[in-house]
Amino acid sequence: MNYRAAIEAYKPVNEQEAQDKKVILDYINSFGDNVLLRDNEIAHISSSGFIMNRTLDKVLLVHHNIRNVWSWTGGHADGDKDMLYVSIKEAKEETGLTQIEPLSEDIASIDILPVFRHRKNSRFVNAHLHLSVAYILIAEEKAALHICEEENTGVDWFSVDKFTVENFSEEDVYLYNKLLTFALSITK
Repeated sequence: MNYRAAIEAYKPVNEQEAQDKKVILDYINSFGDNVLLRDNEIAHISSSGFIMNRTLDKVLLVHHNIRNVWSWTGGHADGDKDMLYVSIKEAKEETGLTQIEPLSEDIASIDILPVFRHRKNSRFVNAHLHLSVAYILIAEEKAALHICEEENTGVDWFSVDKFTVENFSEEDVYLYNKLLTFALSITK
């Protein structure tokens, strides 16, 4: 599905998502498909995958090189208009998994996420925003995993009860629990 139609169809679950959805759509109206490119150095669309096992009690995370924390997979649209495709492509690249399927083709969350200045591939990247759409993806827990050295230093399954402020930032706990709630609501 086209990214704009998917975002327009998304039903926010709270005030934060309603406001972020409004701002993202306003930004798309202002910049058009340029929001799909990193050339838009203030904000651009990204798509993440919250990879869960079939029983929805574990999540596959990567140890992110730039953030230096365990996090979900995801990446830039780089011009692609199908955000579900982008989330699956990024999940495969970052984990080495070959078989990943969506729990649902619907967006699981919408968020505007800050990206702090950093260096990537010896190049300075200014602080900017990711206009993030996320999906719940399903993978086999026993499947072979591989580190993507350009992106991460680890790939591992985490029990969902680990999503607490003792283990993750408050913002990540909020995001991951919101995604977990979405996943569980689909399977009821």
